[in-house]
Amino acid sequence: MKIICIGRNYADHAKELGSSVPAEPVFFLKPTTACLYPGQPIVLPPIAGEIEHELELVVMIDSYAKDVPVNMALGLVASFTLGLDLTARTLQNELKAKGLPWEKAKAWDGSAVLGEVELPMTASTDLQAFSIELKKNGQTVQLDTTAHMIFPVAELIAYVSRFITLEPGDLLFTGTPAGVGPIVGGDVLEGFLNGKRLLNATVAKG
Repeated sequence: MKIICIGRNYADHAKELGSSVPAEPVFFLKPTTACLYPGQPIVLPPIAGEIEHELELVVMIDSYAKDVPVNMALGLVASFTLGLDLTARTLQNELKAKGLPWEKAKAWDGSAVLGEVELPMTASTDLQAFSIELKKNGQTVQLDTTAHMIFPVAELIAYVSRFITLEPGDLLFTGTPAGVGPIVGGDVLEGFLNGKRLLNATVAKG
């Protein structure tokens, strides 16, 4: 099982980071130790600078696959939920400026927060028709629709499978819309999919 994360998959998010819109999917990996499961508090890492929230649709892969055609890719999705790709933004920007890898800013323990698993994927499920919303302390900070993804889920699965063999249980974080921002101890983060709360996490106080 591995965690595959997509970067800059919403144009407005790329713009808010001052980044270009990618011509093909951008992906990176997190270790399984990054997973934070429902009911567990978010523990901020000992990293200086801001830690930011990024709400994302997350899909789980249910079989082994390599070089998957786009038209078969959704058949690999077992279920879906919401997740937070937590980012040590200050550190990430420093590492980028030096031309260094930035896993240290993305892959720390507990940096992949998972919501409750939604109903299993069915033939009628349209992953590109979901509203996703993040509330921080009761106020909406991220709100968009998966229809605005630059690369739809099927294309992401097909693309990643060209380079990495997919395995049962793999998680694909599909990218975040605009509105990312810092979190601090005591914050309560709630993620909603089509108005249904799937994610509820509290940031532990130091």
